[in-house]
Amino acid sequence: MGNGRQWFPWIHIADEVGAIRFLIENEIANGPFNLTAPVPLTNAEFSRLLGQRLRRPALMPIPGFTLRLLFGEMATVLLDGQRAIPRRLLQLGFTFQFPEADSALRALL
Repeated sequence: MGNGRQWFPWIHIADEVGAIRFLIENEIANGPFNLTAPVPLTNAEFSRLLGQRLRRPALMPIPGFTLRLLFGEMATVLLDGQRAIPRRLLQLGFTFQFPEADSALRALL
């Protein structure tokens, strides 16, 4: 999407469920937590990996102006991205089953 350089937070469903359960069961966990994988990627990197796993080319990015036409101000969420790191979750000792996108996509597809 757009130029592809925006950060793309992602998480495998098993890690999300595991993190939620971990936080519920951990009495010292309070406040907000980033539920994202610890190894962030750009949108272009994630799209390339997804294309490899699906055995499909990831050639044509969606231009930013198209997203703005379709989604208006909401396109900012897709085009700006955010480099979210689960620091607090890691500090509490949570271990990810799928810290990297390649292994997560391999498990899902």
